Amino acid sequence: MLGQAHTPRQRLLSLAAISLAVLAAPAVGVAIPSHSASALRAHDAAIAAKSRAAVLDLYSLDQQYSAAQSRLASLQRQTESLRAERVSLTQQLTVAKRGTHLAQSRLASRLRVLYEQGNVEPLEIVFGSKSIDEAMTSLDNLSRMTNQGEDVLRQLKHARVSLSATSKRLAVREAALAASVRQARATADSLASARAARSAYISSLAAERRMTQQQIATVVAAANAAQLRSRELARVTASEAIPTAASPVETSYGSPPPVAAGARAITVSATGYALAGETATGLAVGWGVVAVDPSVIPLGTHMSIPGYGEAVAADTGGAIVGATIDLWFPTVAQANAWGRRTVTVVLH
Repeated sequence: MLGQAHTPRQRLLSLAAISLAVLAAPAVGVAIPSHSASALRAHDAAIAAKSRAAVLDLYSLDQQYSAAQSRLASLQRQTESLRAERVSLTQQLTVAKRGTHLAQSRLASRLRVLYEQGNVEPLEIVFGSKSIDEAMTSLDNLSRMTNQGEDVLRQLKHARVSLSATSKRLAVREAALAASVRQARATADSLASARAARSAYISSLAAERRMTQQQIATVVAAANAAQLRSRELARVTASEAIPTAASPVETSYGSPPPVAAGARAITVSATGYALAGETATGLAVGWGVVAVDPSVIPLGTHMSIPGYGEAVAADTGGAIVGATIDLWFPTVAQANAWGRRTVTVVLH
Protein backbone atom coordinates (compact mmCIF):
# COMPACT_ATOMS: atom_id res chain seq x y z
CA MET A 1 0.00 0.00 0.00
CA LEU A 2 2.77 2.39 0.84
CA GLY A 3 4.55 1.66 -2.46
CA GLN A 4 1.33 2.22 -4.39
CA ALA A 5 0.78 5.45 -2.51
CA HIS A 6 4.15 6.64 -3.69
CA THR A 7 3.32 6.11 -7.37
CA PRO A 8 1.17 9.28 -7.91
CA ARG A 9 3.64 11.31 -5.89
CA GLN A 10 6.51 10.18 -8.07
CA ARG A 11 4.53 11.23 -11.12
CA LEU A 12 3.87 14.54 -9.37
CA LEU A 13 7.58 15.12 -8.80
CA SER A 14 8.18 15.33 -12.55
CA LEU A 15 5.38 17.87 -12.97
CA ALA A 16 6.52 19.87 -9.92
CA ALA A 17 10.15 19.88 -11.07
CA ILE A 18 9.16 21.34 -14.43
CA SER A 19 6.78 23.90 -12.93
CA LEU A 20 9.01 25.00 -10.07
CA ALA A 21 12.03 25.38 -12.34
CA VAL A 22 10.29 28.51 -13.60
CA LEU A 23 9.68 29.64 -10.01
CA ALA A 24 13.22 28.92 -8.87
CA ALA A 25 15.04 31.46 -11.07
CA PRO A 26 13.24 34.64 -9.92
CA ALA A 27 13.04 33.33 -6.38
CA VAL A 28 16.82 33.37 -6.03
CA GLY A 29 17.02 37.05 -6.96
CA VAL A 30 14.25 38.21 -4.64
CA ALA A 31 15.33 36.03 -1.75
CA ILE A 32 18.45 38.12 -1.09
CA PRO A 33 17.63 40.55 1.77
CA SER A 34 19.85 43.36 0.44
CA HIS A 35 17.85 43.39 -2.81
CA SER A 36 14.39 42.96 -1.32
CA ALA A 37 11.69 45.47 -2.21
CA SER A 38 11.55 46.80 1.37
CA ALA A 39 15.32 47.40 1.47
CA LEU A 40 15.23 49.09 -1.94
CA ARG A 41 12.30 51.27 -0.89
CA ALA A 42 14.19 52.27 2.27
CA HIS A 43 17.21 53.09 0.12
CA ASP A 44 15.00 55.11 -2.24
CA ALA A 45 13.53 57.04 0.71
CA ALA A 46 17.05 57.78 1.98
CA ILE A 47 18.06 59.06 -1.46
CA ALA A 48 14.93 61.23 -1.58
CA ALA A 49 15.78 62.71 1.83
CA LYS A 50 19.33 63.45 0.67
CA SER A 51 17.94 65.05 -2.49
CA ARG A 52 15.61 67.30 -0.50
CA ALA A 53 18.46 68.38 1.78
CA ALA A 54 20.71 69.00 -1.23
CA VAL A 55 18.01 71.08 -2.95
CA LEU A 56 17.62 73.19 0.19
CA ASP A 57 21.39 73.67 0.29
CA LEU A 58 21.34 74.65 -3.37
CA TYR A 59 18.57 77.17 -2.70
CA SER A 60 20.65 78.69 0.10
CA LEU A 61 23.70 78.81 -2.17
CA ASP A 62 21.63 80.49 -4.88
CA GLN A 63 20.58 83.20 -2.43
CA GLN A 64 24.15 83.72 -1.26
CA TYR A 65 25.43 83.76 -4.83
CA SER A 66 22.80 86.31 -5.85
CA ALA A 67 23.75 88.53 -2.89
CA ALA A 68 27.45 88.19 -3.79
CA GLN A 69 26.73 89.11 -7.40
CA SER A 70 24.72 92.14 -6.30
CA ARG A 71 27.52 93.28 -4.00
CA LEU A 72 30.08 92.77 -6.77
CA ALA A 73 27.94 94.82 -9.17
CA SER A 74 27.62 97.58 -6.56
CA LEU A 75 31.38 97.61 -6.00
CA GLN A 76 31.98 97.77 -9.72
CA ARG A 77 29.66 100.77 -9.97
CA GLN A 78 31.58 102.43 -7.15
CA THR A 79 34.80 101.66 -9.01
CA GLU A 80 33.45 103.37 -12.12
CA SER A 81 32.39 106.36 -10.01
CA LEU A 82 35.88 106.61 -8.47
CA ARG A 83 37.42 106.44 -11.92
CA ALA A 84 35.22 109.33 -13.02
CA GLU A 85 36.25 111.27 -9.92
CA ARG A 86 39.88 110.49 -10.67
CA VAL A 87 39.50 111.81 -14.22
CA SER A 88 37.78 114.99 -12.98
CA LEU A 89 40.43 115.50 -10.29
CA THR A 90 43.20 115.05 -12.83
CA GLN A 91 41.60 117.66 -15.03
CA GLN A 92 41.25 120.06 -12.11
CA LEU A 93 44.90 119.57 -11.19
CA THR A 94 45.91 120.24 -14.78
CA VAL A 95 43.83 123.44 -14.83
CA ALA A 96 45.27 124.55 -11.50
CA LYS A 97 48.84 124.01 -12.73
CA ARG A 98 48.12 125.92 -15.91
CA GLY A 99 46.49 128.72 -13.92
CA THR A 100 49.52 128.91 -11.66
CA HIS A 101 51.85 129.18 -14.62
CA LEU A 102 49.67 131.88 -16.23
CA ALA A 103 49.42 133.90 -13.03
CA GLN A 104 53.13 133.67 -12.49
CA SER A 105 53.74 134.73 -16.08
CA ARG A 106 51.35 137.70 -15.82
CA LEU A 107 52.82 138.84 -12.53
CA ALA A 108 56.32 138.57 -13.95
CA SER A 109 55.25 140.62 -16.99
CA ARG A 110 53.77 143.35 -14.82
CA LEU A 111 56.83 143.48 -12.63
CA ARG A 112 59.00 143.59 -15.74
CA VAL A 113 57.02 146.57 -17.07
CA LEU A 114 57.35 148.38 -13.77
CA TYR A 115 61.02 147.66 -13.66
CA GLU A 116 61.51 148.89 -17.20
CA GLN A 117 59.70 152.07 -16.32
CA GLY A 118 62.24 152.50 -13.56
CA ASN A 119 59.69 153.29 -10.88
CA VAL A 120 59.28 150.17 -8.92
CA GLU A 121 59.98 151.63 -5.44
CA PRO A 122 57.32 153.73 -3.71
CA LEU A 123 59.75 156.60 -3.03
CA GLU A 124 60.82 156.66 -6.61
CA ILE A 125 57.17 156.81 -7.68
CA VAL A 126 56.46 159.65 -5.29
CA PHE A 127 59.50 161.69 -6.32
CA GLY A 128 58.99 160.91 -9.96
CA SER A 129 55.37 162.04 -10.02
CA LYS A 130 54.45 165.53 -11.18
CA SER A 131 51.62 165.84 -8.71
CA ILE A 132 50.25 164.30 -5.57
CA ASP A 133 47.30 162.80 -7.50
CA GLU A 134 49.65 161.16 -9.96
CA ALA A 135 51.77 159.80 -7.09
CA MET A 136 48.71 158.38 -5.30
CA THR A 137 47.40 156.85 -8.48
CA SER A 138 50.76 155.24 -9.25
CA LEU A 139 51.04 153.87 -5.73
CA ASP A 140 47.51 152.45 -5.89
CA ASN A 141 48.24 150.78 -9.20
CA LEU A 142 51.42 149.22 -7.83
CA SER A 143 49.69 148.00 -4.69
CA ARG A 144 46.72 146.63 -6.61
CA MET A 145 48.93 144.85 -9.09
CA THR A 146 51.02 143.27 -6.38
CA ASN A 147 48.03 142.24 -4.29
CA GLN A 148 46.20 140.73 -7.24
CA GLY A 149 49.21 138.68 -8.19
CA GLU A 150 49.69 137.45 -4.66
CA ASP A 151 45.97 136.62 -4.29
CA VAL A 152 45.97 134.66 -7.50
CA LEU A 153 49.09 132.75 -6.52
CA ARG A 154 47.73 132.10 -3.03
CA GLN A 155 44.40 130.79 -4.38
CA LEU A 156 46.12 128.62 -6.93
CA LYS A 157 48.48 127.23 -4.32
CA HIS A 158 45.57 126.46 -1.99
CA ALA A 159 43.72 124.78 -4.86
CA ARG A 160 46.71 122.62 -5.70
CA VAL A 161 47.15 121.59 -2.04
CA SER A 162 43.45 120.79 -1.76
CA LEU A 163 43.46 118.80 -4.99
CA SER A 164 46.56 116.87 -3.90
CA ALA A 165 44.92 115.94 -0.59
CA THR A 166 41.77 114.90 -2.45
CA SER A 167 43.89 112.80 -4.79
CA LYS A 168 45.47 110.97 -1.84
CA ARG A 169 42.10 110.29 -0.24
CA LEU A 170 40.82 109.06 -3.58
CA ALA A 171 43.82 106.71 -3.88
CA VAL A 172 43.03 105.24 -0.44
CA ARG A 173 39.39 104.72 -1.44
CA GLU A 174 40.45 103.12 -4.70
CA ALA A 175 42.77 100.70 -2.90
CA ALA A 176 40.07 99.72 -0.38
CA LEU A 177 37.50 99.35 -3.13
CA ALA A 178 39.87 97.19 -5.21
CA ALA A 179 40.40 94.90 -2.20
CA SER A 180 36.63 94.68 -1.68
CA VAL A 181 36.11 93.85 -5.35
CA ARG A 182 38.73 91.08 -5.19
CA GLN A 183 37.12 89.64 -2.07
CA ALA A 184 33.62 89.85 -3.55
CA ARG A 185 34.78 88.22 -6.78
CA ALA A 186 36.51 85.41 -4.84
CA THR A 187 33.33 84.87 -2.80
CA ALA A 188 31.20 84.77 -5.95
CA ASP A 189 33.60 82.30 -7.60
CA SER A 190 33.60 80.09 -4.51
CA LEU A 191 29.80 80.10 -4.35
CA ALA A 192 29.58 79.35 -8.06
CA SER A 193 31.86 76.32 -7.58
CA ALA A 194 29.78 75.17 -4.60
CA ARG A 195 26.58 75.56 -6.65
CA ALA A 196 28.04 73.53 -9.50
CA ALA A 197 29.18 70.79 -7.11
CA ARG A 198 25.78 70.70 -5.38
CA SER A 199 23.97 70.57 -8.73
CA ALA A 200 26.19 67.67 -9.83
CA TYR A 201 25.46 65.92 -6.51
CA ILE A 202 21.71 66.37 -6.99
CA SER A 203 22.01 64.98 -10.53
CA SER A 204 23.90 61.94 -9.24
CA LEU A 205 21.24 61.37 -6.56
CA ALA A 206 18.53 61.61 -9.22
CA ALA A 207 20.33 59.04 -11.37
CA GLU A 208 20.82 56.75 -8.38
CA ARG A 209 17.16 57.09 -7.45
CA ARG A 210 16.04 56.25 -10.98
CA MET A 211 18.21 53.13 -10.89
CA THR A 212 16.82 52.17 -7.46
CA GLN A 213 13.24 52.62 -8.64
CA GLN A 214 13.99 50.43 -11.66
CA GLN A 215 15.36 47.79 -9.30
CA ILE A 216 12.24 48.07 -7.14
CA ALA A 217 10.04 47.64 -10.21
CA THR A 218 12.09 44.60 -11.28
CA VAL A 219 11.90 43.01 -7.81
CA VAL A 220 8.17 43.66 -7.49
CA ALA A 221 7.51 42.26 -10.96
CA ALA A 222 9.59 39.17 -10.19
CA ALA A 223 7.81 38.69 -6.87
CA ASN A 224 4.38 39.05 -8.50
CA ALA A 225 5.35 36.60 -11.22
CA ALA A 226 6.66 34.13 -8.63
CA GLN A 227 3.46 34.46 -6.58
CA LEU A 228 1.30 33.91 -9.66
CA ARG A 229 3.29 30.83 -10.67
CA SER A 230 3.20 29.43 -7.14
CA ARG A 231 -0.61 29.81 -7.08
CA GLU A 232 -0.93 28.03 -10.40
CA LEU A 233 1.33 25.26 -9.16
CA ALA A 234 -0.67 25.02 -5.91
CA ARG A 235 -3.91 24.54 -7.83
CA VAL A 236 -2.37 21.75 -9.91
CA THR A 237 -0.60 19.85 -7.12
CA ALA A 238 -2.54 20.51 -3.92
CA SER A 239 -4.98 17.63 -4.38
CA GLU A 240 -2.28 15.04 -5.20
CA ALA A 241 0.81 16.14 -3.30
CA ILE A 242 -0.62 16.15 0.24
CA PRO A 243 -2.47 13.30 1.99
CA THR A 244 -5.89 14.14 3.45
CA ALA A 245 -6.32 15.17 7.06
CA ALA A 246 -7.51 11.64 7.93
CA SER A 247 -4.32 10.00 6.64
CA PRO A 248 -1.77 8.90 9.20
CA VAL A 249 1.28 11.10 9.66
CA GLU A 250 4.52 9.42 8.70
CA THR A 251 7.61 9.92 10.86
CA SER A 252 9.97 9.06 8.01
CA TYR A 253 9.06 9.79 4.42
CA GLY A 254 10.26 7.70 1.49
CA SER A 255 13.64 7.63 -0.13
CA PRO A 256 15.52 10.80 -1.12
CA PRO A 257 15.49 11.78 -4.79
CA PRO A 258 18.62 11.06 -6.85
CA VAL A 259 21.55 13.34 -6.02
CA ALA A 260 22.96 14.97 -9.16
CA ALA A 261 26.59 15.97 -9.56
CA GLY A 262 27.36 19.11 -7.56
CA ALA A 263 24.31 18.68 -5.29
CA ARG A 264 24.26 17.44 -1.70
CA ALA A 265 21.68 15.69 0.46
CA ILE A 266 20.74 16.59 4.03
CA THR A 267 18.30 14.98 6.43
CA VAL A 268 16.01 17.47 8.14
CA SER A 269 12.87 17.70 10.21
CA ALA A 270 10.16 19.19 7.98
CA THR A 271 7.01 20.91 9.29
CA GLY A 272 4.31 22.95 7.54
CA TYR A 273 2.80 26.42 7.91
CA ALA A 274 0.04 28.39 6.17
CA LEU A 275 0.57 32.11 6.78
CA ALA A 276 -0.27 34.89 4.34
CA GLY A 277 1.84 37.95 3.49
CA GLU A 278 5.55 38.19 2.78
CA THR A 279 8.54 36.14 3.84
CA ALA A 280 11.41 37.49 5.91
CA THR A 281 13.26 38.21 2.63
CA GLY A 282 10.39 40.25 1.18
CA LEU A 283 9.11 37.55 -1.19
CA ALA A 284 5.35 36.91 -1.20
CA VAL A 285 4.52 33.52 0.29
CA GLY A 286 3.49 30.77 -2.08
CA TRP A 287 3.93 27.15 -2.95
CA GLY A 288 7.60 26.25 -2.98
CA VAL A 289 8.61 28.72 -0.26
CA VAL A 290 10.57 27.08 2.56
CA ALA A 291 11.71 28.60 5.85
CA VAL A 292 15.24 27.53 6.85
CA ASP A 293 18.05 28.23 9.26
CA PRO A 294 20.42 30.25 7.01
CA SER A 295 23.43 28.90 8.89
CA VAL A 296 22.48 25.39 7.72
CA ILE A 297 20.79 26.07 4.37
CA PRO A 298 21.65 29.43 2.78
CA LEU A 299 18.79 31.60 1.59
CA GLY A 300 18.16 31.22 -2.12
CA THR A 301 19.11 27.53 -2.15
CA HIS A 302 17.04 25.27 -4.43
CA MET A 303 15.99 21.94 -2.96
CA SER A 304 14.01 18.83 -3.85
CA ILE A 305 11.75 17.66 -1.01
CA PRO A 306 10.17 14.16 -1.10
CA GLY A 307 6.39 14.44 -0.96
CA TYR A 308 6.45 18.21 -1.57
CA GLY A 309 8.44 18.85 -4.72
CA GLU A 310 10.86 21.58 -5.77
CA ALA A 311 11.26 24.55 -3.43
CA VAL A 312 13.48 27.49 -2.60
CA ALA A 313 14.87 28.59 0.77
CA ALA A 314 13.25 32.04 0.98
CA ASP A 315 12.06 32.48 4.59
CA THR A 316 13.31 32.27 8.18
CA GLY A 317 11.68 31.90 11.57
CA GLY A 318 12.54 32.06 15.24
CA ALA A 319 11.67 28.38 15.73
CA ILE A 320 13.57 27.23 12.63
CA VAL A 321 16.94 26.31 14.12
CA GLY A 322 19.43 23.75 12.88
CA ALA A 323 18.41 20.95 10.54
CA THR A 324 14.75 22.03 10.45
CA ILE A 325 12.67 23.35 7.58
CA ASP A 326 9.12 24.73 7.43
CA LEU A 327 7.12 24.26 4.20
CA TRP A 328 4.41 26.66 3.05
CA PHE A 329 0.92 25.31 2.32
CA PRO A 330 -2.17 27.10 1.03
CA THR A 331 -4.35 25.96 3.97
CA VAL A 332 -3.88 25.14 7.65
CA ALA A 333 -5.48 21.74 7.04
CA GLN A 334 -2.81 20.83 4.50
CA ALA A 335 -0.05 22.05 6.85
CA ASN A 336 -1.49 19.98 9.70
CA ALA A 337 -1.84 16.99 7.40
CA TRP A 338 1.85 17.23 6.60
CA GLY A 339 2.66 17.23 10.31
CA ARG A 340 6.33 16.75 11.16
CA ARG A 341 8.37 14.49 8.95
CA THR A 342 11.98 13.48 8.79
CA VAL A 343 12.97 13.74 5.15
CA THR A 344 16.20 13.76 3.18
CA VAL A 345 16.25 16.75 0.83
CA VAL A 346 18.65 17.40 -2.03
CA LEU A 347 20.20 20.87 -2.16
CA HIS A 348 21.24 22.14 -5.58
